[in-house]
Amino acid sequence: MYNVYGPPPGFCFDILCDDEPFIDDKRSFEYNVDKRVDEFLAYIKNATKVYSTNNIIITMGEDFNYQDAEAWFINLDKLIYYTNLRQENGSKYNLIYSTPSCYVKAVHDETANKSVWLVKQDDYFPYASDPHAYWTGYFTSRPALKRFERYGNNFLQVCKQLYALADLGPEDRVDLNSMREAMGVMQHHDAVTGTEKQHVASDYARRLQRGIANCEIITETALNKLSNKSADSDANLLSFNTCPLSNISQCAYSENLDNFVVTIYNPLSRSVNKVVKLPVTGDAYKVTDPKGVSCSTQIIPVPDFVKSIPGRASKATNNLHFIAKDIPPLGWKSYIVKKTDSQTDGSPQKKSETDTFELEDSTFKINASTGLLVQVKLNGISVPLTQNFFYYNGYVGNNEVYENRSSGAYIFRPDGPLKQVTSTTKYSSHMGTIVSELHQTFNEYISQIVRINNIDNYVEFDWIIGPLPLSGTNGMEVVTKYSSELNTKSTFYTDSNGKEMLKRVRNFRPTWKLNLTEPVSSNYYPVTAKIAIRDEDEGVEVAVLNDRAQGGTSLKNGEIELMIHRNCFHDDAFGVGEALNETAFGKGLVIQGSHYLTVGSINSTNGNSTAAIEKDIAQRTLLDTWTFISPLNTDETEYQSNYVMEYSGLLKSLPPNVQILTLEPWIGFSFLLRLEHVFDQGEDSTLSKQATVNLKDLFTAFDVVSLKETTLGGNQWLDDNHRMKFNTNGTLEAIVYDDIDVNTGDNTVHKLWMQDNIYQYRNKREIIVDSEDRFAEFEVILNPSQIRTFIIEIKKK
Repeated sequence: MYNVYGPPPGFCFDILCDDEPFIDDKRSFEYNVDKRVDEFLAYIKNATKVYSTNNIIITMGEDFNYQDAEAWFINLDKLIYYTNLRQENGSKYNLIYSTPSCYVKAVHDETANKSVWLVKQDDYFPYASDPHAYWTGYFTSRPALKRFERYGNNFLQVCKQLYALADLGPEDRVDLNSMREAMGVMQHHDAVTGTEKQHVASDYARRLQRGIANCEIITETALNKLSNKSADSDANLLSFNTCPLSNISQCAYSENLDNFVVTIYNPLSRSVNKVVKLPVTGDAYKVTDPKGVSCSTQIIPVPDFVKSIPGRASKATNNLHFIAKDIPPLGWKSYIVKKTDSQTDGSPQKKSETDTFELEDSTFKINASTGLLVQVKLNGISVPLTQNFFYYNGYVGNNEVYENRSSGAYIFRPDGPLKQVTSTTKYSSHMGTIVSELHQTFNEYISQIVRINNIDNYVEFDWIIGPLPLSGTNGMEVVTKYSSELNTKSTFYTDSNGKEMLKRVRNFRPTWKLNLTEPVSSNYYPVTAKIAIRDEDEGVEVAVLNDRAQGGTSLKNGEIELMIHRNCFHDDAFGVGEALNETAFGKGLVIQGSHYLTVGSINSTNGNSTAAIEKDIAQRTLLDTWTFISPLNTDETEYQSNYVMEYSGLLKSLPPNVQILTLEPWIGFSFLLRLEHVFDQGEDSTLSKQATVNLKDLFTAFDVVSLKETTLGGNQWLDDNHRMKFNTNGTLEAIVYDDIDVNTGDNTVHKLWMQDNIYQYRNKREIIVDSEDRFAEFEVILNPSQIRTFIIEIKKK
């Protein structure tokens, strides 16, 4: 907008401002109405030059404003009144209080019969506010909180589903609302980006932890209600405990109990297999499934670099692995775990000095002399590929001029070239029939586990970064790079909010000529869920899925680069007002996280496309199964007779291209149900087709007796929603530079950018469905990438 989102200069009326207020008492020596109106109209005269319509928007407010709302409105009342009074003398300006919605409607009505609008098809990333201030640091800032938020959403969906399936009452709603509200607050643009002050970040984390604790009351109550076979609902109550620190091999329940029950809940709308990992103190365990059949198990030692993580308080020396097979949709399976004297079933881990790690169809190889990855084979495709860690030094300046802009919470500005951490690692190999792992130590603050298992078609990179050095640098921006020999022609792809993929071309913007002043940070993009590269000639795609939002790029052909941790010793002067240097337990913050790398054929179809493979991984990692642990205080037979060990919330799995995005209690005997078609148009020859879901006899706990569709947010009946249509006269054309080689890395361009089908989805996807045909009885039709929201009235079975 003309003045970003602030008021005209001189017209801020809050306690944070010292602008001159309106003094309209003509007896006062400081009477200033005429002068103030003149100043405002001079501003308006310039502002109107950059708007296409006679309706223009003038924002009034700023960050942290309206602390003194009375002062604001007293002065705005006077501004409106005295400016409009000028109409008596021929002024053409009329001021009114308005809202964004009212402004858009006014613009729409004014241009209803005119074709004045252009359609912008590319996005605005990466954004820069001056030549050296690219706002690409916040894609990664506060990576622990970014992961905590993703973890919180995972549990919130589990909590809401179990609440609905168990038909809990209004007395439990306060606990559910605590988690809903915490996750709502976490969507604030400073929370999700990490651009808040440290004490605010701590408050966000505290609120989310409190919400999780309250939702644990919900899940325990619901699981007891659904699993207890006793007619007396208060008899034989179990505790269903969670292990939020299992990512660093810490869980008091699996460590301190010799015999316990593991309940694995699946929030997805189809059955899944899951490799369960539990921190334990013993060397041998027996695991039996709900039918009493023994499961294969595997023990792998906890690496020393995990044991030494600051704040870890655990006796666990090993991780116990077993496979939970066919966990039902919106349901669970319970497994009995008993500590034994010796490993009598399954396969213990074998420490090996091998350079090849292979399980089922997944393989990766390392260079035995360096311990670094050199090759990956997945889905029948072998790709030479290396992975290592690097860092940029952050730029430090006084921020007084563009050239002195610092790297900070908002801004990523490297000072000098990328530096490799090391060319060799200390490593150990651990092979087994369920999981094979490579444990790598790069230096005192970077270590990693590279892992494959025999049910997933990806290589997991489980990295631990920190504490970052506090001396010898100006701050560190740590990245990991996956380097292949693919000829990617300066092109890579990033997801848009976990949905469709957007095409990115290095050193290029499709609708304006780029003047590069920061060659690294100007090529960084937000990666919410996935970044991918393709070799169109070979028909191969390599993709990396992440467990939290991060910044990423491809600065060289065949490479994927993702930033995973950063500390900045100087503020970047964009409002945080303090350095980004997080600590925990008296030391620099340690980050543990995962990347999931997969390889596929671009030309595969019928559910075997790269999109199908990657979306399956995304669903299973972003809405992961949830592990609950209960003490086993009886023998196995008695437990099986007293409790339901296998449960499904659905009578049948949904099609592989559809998922229940939301199932939660609403008002009275109604639920909010949100269904999503997870594929975009053209992504897969089979799974990108229209899908149908019949809600009749779908749920085990209740019947759907009626449904009515709402808008996406559930705040308006769809029949009452009438969207404005704007007349357009074309699109912004792509800039074409005929004299530029796409492989040089300078101002790279693709001439057919706007013809690329990745951008055309915006025009193809809007499918209008007649309200009369929206669903026949209980059948819901979903077009590719469509999300539909319903309020369903239910009757308990």
